[in-house]
Amino acid sequence: MKLEQFYPLSWPYPPEGCGPNLRMQMTSMNDIRIEELRQFAFEFVAAEPERLGSEGFWQEPLLVSAPIDERFKILPQIAYKEHLHPHDLLPTARSLIVFFIPFKRGLIKENKKGDRPCRSWGLAYVQTNDLIERLSKALEQLLIDKGFQSGLTPTTHNFDESILMARWSHKHLAHLANLGRFGTHCMLITPMGCTGRMGSLVTEAELGDNPLIETQEACLLKAGKKCGKCIDACPVNALKTEGIERQTCWNRLNENRYTLVYLSDLPESTHVCGKCAALMPCSFQNPVAKL
Repeated sequence: MKLEQFYPLSWPYPPEGCGPNLRMQMTSMNDIRIEELRQFAFEFVAAEPERLGSEGFWQEPLLVSAPIDERFKILPQIAYKEHLHPHDLLPTARSLIVFFIPFKRGLIKENKKGDRPCRSWGLAYVQTNDLIERLSKALEQLLIDKGFQSGLTPTTHNFDESILMARWSHKHLAHLANLGRFGTHCMLITPMGCTGRMGSLVTEAELGDNPLIETQEACLLKAGKKCGKCIDACPVNALKTEGIERQTCWNRLNENRYTLVYLSDLPESTHVCGKCAALMPCSFQNPVAKL
């Protein structure tokens, strides 16, 4: 799937061989465009397999921006009551940046089998978290080089295990920035589906509104169509049409982490399952856009 499909813009497609350390001279100092950030993210992710000496788990990333306006005041109502506002990360921030790194189809197909996650799914989780952290910092440095201060997600106290909610939800931010829409499985469905992971940051740069989702809903069931396949796929029946039983899901993630021998060498934070997103109508696309 080509990057131009989602970015039908008049900027050059990244040439082969470009590495993430490239500091592109597309704009002058104190000026940056969304196209530059998208190309930078593309190159960074594309270079990761060579850095690791493997084939890699990832497709081309998606990236959006949104001005920090009134829409973000609703975060405590739609997410966690103590959810941070973008200005809590950086009082002078003017834009939010959210990116999505989708997984390759082969990984999703492998994880479809059985009712437990495959090792590759756990390894992809670990490697993608590291990739997101480094890409976020690289984007931050790119913006700093252009003269714009930026703020990243807090590294501590971001997840409250007592209620299983985060003080900085990439998914809710991505929804408000129009990168995707929530599915019945509580994953965010983007134009490239729901199987992947997200990162975000805020910046002083004025990037404007650059959405990618074009439909009010991206979940077939929420759009009034027949589906609910993710509900049937959950091995512990944690998904309902009205939402998710967070504790039931969390217990399963912990069980997988501490009982599956083939995950035992991975970090303690490797809480994985992914069955509700494996080979669903929304795994690799926004199915509502096809209606």
